[in-house]
Formats: sequence, structure tokens, C-alpha cells
Amino acid sequence: MKDDPLSDPRTLAELAERLQQFADARNWGPFHAPKNLASALIVEAGELLEHFQWLTEEQSRQLDGEAKQAVAYEMADVLLYLVQLATQLDVDLMAVAAEKMAINARKYPA
Repeated sequence: MKDDPLSDPRTLAELAERLQQFADARNWGPFHAPKNLASALIVEAGELLEHFQWLTEEQSRQLDGEAKQAVAYEMADVLLYLVQLATQLDVDLMAVAAEKMAINARKYPA
């Protein structure tokens, strides 16, 4: 169902729309200033890093099922805050990612 904020979005635009519906239903708008979302994004990125803190490089490549699921949830938290930040700043993440990849390709030729 398209209007269900918990439905399965297939694009970043759909995800952004669902996140906005979710936040609006909870009156979280006043808390979603770009500064706050960027801060939350860094907190979640730190929680993601925490799962790898004392692992060797090899161990980090071989997470067991439970650890991999925990990492996946932290990755999702990072993505969700990034998408919300992009919404607040009216940034098209897909377009700017493509632009940045083109810049990197020129900067770091194969």
C-alpha cells in the first residue's frame, strides 16, 4: 500500500516519502533541523563503526549472521538519517552521487 509508511519503498524518493510520513505522524518535524539530522547521522555512523572496532580486517569480512544483521540495522539507520537530511536540504542524492562519481573519475583516472 503506497500510503503506508511501513511499506516497502523501491527508490530513494519513495523512501524519503515514507520517512516524511513516519516523522509527520509523530510530530518530529521540529526536531529534524539539518544540524540535528547531521548529528544523528554521525551518532549512527559511530554505532556502525563500533561493531568493527576490535576486529581484524579479516574478521570484519567474515561476520556471523547475528553480527551481520546488527551491522545491517546500523547501516539502515545511517541511510535513513542521510535521506532525511537530503530531504530537509532539498538534495537529490542520486543526482549528486552520479555527479560526485564523475568528479572522482576525473580526479582518479584508472
